[in-house]
Amino acid sequence: FEMFAWTTRGKKIFKKFPKDMFEPTKSLAANQGLYNGFLAAGLIWTFVIQDTFWSTNISVFFLSCVAIAGIYGAFTADKKIFFVQALPALIALLLIFMNRV
Repeated sequence: FEMFAWTTRGKKIFKKFPKDMFEPTKSLAANQGLYNGFLAAGLIWTFVIQDTFWSTNISVFFLSCVAIAGIYGAFTADKKIFFVQALPALIALLLIFMNRV
């Protein structure tokens, strides 16, 4: 949503942020949305990689990126980000590692 609805949905999600900061930071949010799109594309890519070893390693890389970004966001923006972004990625990583054993 950062790329297309930062000035509308962003205000509803990030309620602690000043209302007048959304318009001036619109391009920064679009950049963040683009990065999120790349992360999503990387995770989707893992479904078409036929080599299990590489598919798993690339999944671990992109899920780790998502988890780290979520943890950082929880510390710097809103603690809910941990539960929405980092926790699902950490659970997916745990399931991947449990499957390896």
